[in-house]
Amino acid sequence: MDAAQEAHNREAFRQAVVNTLERRLFYVPSFKIYRGVAGLYDYGPPGCAVKSNVLAFWRQHFVLEENMLEVDCPCVTPEIVLKASGHVDKFTDLMVKDEKTGTCYRADHLLKDYCKDKLEKDPNLSAEKAAELRHVLAVLDDLSAEELGAKIKSYGITAPDTKNSLSDPYPFNLMFQTSIGPSGLSPGYMRPETAQGIFVNFKDLYYYNGNKLPFAAAQIGQAFRNEISPRQGLLRVREFTLAEIEHFVDPDDKSHPKFSEVASLEFLMFPREDQVSGRAARRIPIGEAVTQGIVNNETLGYFIGRVYLFLTELGIDKDRLRFRQHLANEMAHYAADCWDAEIECSYGWIECVGIADRSAYDLRAHTKLVIAPVKKELGLAFKGNQRMVVEALEAMGEEEAMEMKATLETKGEAEFHVCTLDKVVTIKSNMVSINKEKKKEHQRVFTPSVIEPSFGIGRIIYCLYEHSFYTRPSKDGDEQLNVFRFPPLVAPIKCTVFPLVQNQQYEEVARNISRALTTVGISYKIDITGTSIGKRYARTDELGVPFAITVDSTSSVTVRERDSKQQIRVNVDEVASVVKEVTDGVSTWADVLWRYPTHSS
Repeated sequence: MDAAQEAHNREAFRQAVVNTLERRLFYVPSFKIYRGVAGLYDYGPPGCAVKSNVLAFWRQHFVLEENMLEVDCPCVTPEIVLKASGHVDKFTDLMVKDEKTGTCYRADHLLKDYCKDKLEKDPNLSAEKAAELRHVLAVLDDLSAEELGAKIKSYGITAPDTKNSLSDPYPFNLMFQTSIGPSGLSPGYMRPETAQGIFVNFKDLYYYNGNKLPFAAAQIGQAFRNEISPRQGLLRVREFTLAEIEHFVDPDDKSHPKFSEVASLEFLMFPREDQVSGRAARRIPIGEAVTQGIVNNETLGYFIGRVYLFLTELGIDKDRLRFRQHLANEMAHYAADCWDAEIECSYGWIECVGIADRSAYDLRAHTKLVIAPVKKELGLAFKGNQRMVVEALEAMGEEEAMEMKATLETKGEAEFHVCTLDKVVTIKSNMVSINKEKKKEHQRVFTPSVIEPSFGIGRIIYCLYEHSFYTRPSKDGDEQLNVFRFPPLVAPIKCTVFPLVQNQQYEEVARNISRALTTVGISYKIDITGTSIGKRYARTDELGVPFAITVDSTSSVTVRERDSKQQIRVNVDEVASVVKEVTDGVSTWADVLWRYPTHSS
């Protein structure tokens, strides 16, 4: 099959998945009665249920298993925090504008689309030109604004919608800016990641943990990025759910006591050397990867193994999951090692989880400076204006604060301009303490290293939708029916209850079974419409419901499994507990198939 046919098949498959997801209300574009806004989506009832199940499993698999400290921090973040972390200055993408209409595009995306389009659809492309375009795709992340602009010009790339010429690329900060409070004097941003909320609370979390390392903190929450030209559905959006872990560890001891539990796991890994030399990803046991120095340390390796288990148990196909090491040009200057869990879908290989050893950068960024106003002394001196003086002191930049510290130490007092009061006040040395701070442990001074697994929940869910979707012929063979093969763990509804025919006795049995399912905590859907049983099965298969209970007598019922379509007969008073043990993973369908008589429809 040639590249053009493959691209066509991928597009057709994606369209079938997306049409089903939107028609069955897994998700839809937000505000669509007002023509929608790119990059914003609403999750409908089944989508909410899938997301809730994924997050519940994430908490069980990571927070409970590793005894992590979970926090929940605000989405609105003061500028001073994101200035210290580097986001205000560096959280940018390169943008180009249509010179006539002003429409904005992400520069690297235009170049990437051009190269991929040529490689897939141009039959006259020479081998030399194809090699050049592949090289551009390989180094895309490393191109400067000038190099990116030169490539766009040399290939004659124009605005996709109008074919107008484009401006030179320039940086655009992806954070949504806001102001905190009515004065407009306290700038802030909607957080672009949840991690900073954990870093700024490190001191308190360290104390809560008994002043002991290692420990991990976790947070699930919304993050916001003002994407230049969002596309690819749920994969690139402007508001999304992140689940992040910050594992704090002694930089001189990155061993992990539970590493042996994952050391024998073998999965597709794509080390830096293999990417540079043009080799394909290969299966490597994670224990071997750490021993050979491919992965920097045991703690990083342990989390890579745990992420593999998490994704495959959700239903991600292990043959379309790989762990790719960041190339030297992708690595942040402070990082020791970084790997991405990439999942293959119709859009190609998509980064869904980043697992980074960020060394001590984040804590150093926030512990360089501690400004502690002494509110009692400030209250005595400034009375009703105390709050505004406190806020102004806390908002000082490092340079201004260190100048004040030096002045207070030599003169005992310093002049300070409070912009909200529009006047200069005198600050005395007993009114504020300004320090640079580090952690001490047995007199050894060090800043803990941070290992950070960061999960893009929307991306994982979209890839799960694609990996779970398939079609099969109807009983008559006259149409193709859509099915989502969700594992019971993530299925939005665990089972359906159908009276075979509209009959008062059967409906009463169905209601009793529903009550029993509620009691054991199993989500269900009851359908007492007179529609044929085949159509009812097809409707629920399309929602990914793993089990269907059909009431065809008052004493026993049939339980049908979605993918095999096999049925067993179970007594009415047992059926809720049977469904629960299979959905909870206590037994498999094969176990119960062996225990109960089969039923042929």
